[in-house]
Amino acid sequence: MYKMIDTIFTTGQRILDDLRTTQSENLHKAAELIATAHKNGHKFFVSGSGHSHTVAEELYGRAGTLAFTVPILTPELTLVDHPTKSTMLERLDGYAKILVDLYRVSEGDVILIASNSGRNAYPVEMAIEAKNRGAKVICITNLKHSKGTTSRHVSGKKLYEVSDVVIDNCGDIGDATTPVEGTDAIICPTSSISNALICACINGEVCQCLHDMGEEVEVFVSANLDGGFERNEKYFEKYTRLY
Repeated sequence: MYKMIDTIFTTGQRILDDLRTTQSENLHKAAELIATAHKNGHKFFVSGSGHSHTVAEELYGRAGTLAFTVPILTPELTLVDHPTKSTMLERLDGYAKILVDLYRVSEGDVILIASNSGRNAYPVEMAIEAKNRGAKVICITNLKHSKGTTSRHVSGKKLYEVSDVVIDNCGDIGDATTPVEGTDAIICPTSSISNALICACINGEVCQCLHDMGEEVEVFVSANLDGGFERNEKYFEKYTRLY
């Protein structure tokens, strides 16, 4: 009865099925890196620019998410100031290095970088700079799209080429995937569907790894539960108020 709704549900299910069958091993590898780093006293950072910054928001400060995640989220890389400001800044050489320095990314740390195209200077530079400091890099990217474009970084590399663990969001070229009949519009960005589930899988698998390692599992709770705000405040003070 509802043709477009059915089409989008079918598209979403296809992407989720592809993720499960092709990316489970990489999701586990990512979780192991994060859990091991935390166990050994190192940090777990997450970053993205443009709409990919929502990955950092999915992994930080939400009920049921890891309390020790450190987001590298600056307003100029989001859409809050201007609709195209982040688009221009993520193509700028040198900016990611400043943030890697400011957040003191160090040897033994892990950083997760989300970029659908993986071609712009910001994500590639951040990965390279983090690795130069001895950190491990996990990326979430769209391999189909990324392999069909050229790099905008001076190295000529794309994000997946400079990452230790690559998680393919199994999206379509151009991200949007569903045509609207009778128009030239294509809707339904595939990364919105996949990235939320990828984050949930990483978050859950890290918790399981930590438990298996005999480590405490610390996650945020809803601030709207009695005592929730106070519990979360302790985590903020412990892990991220130093930035």
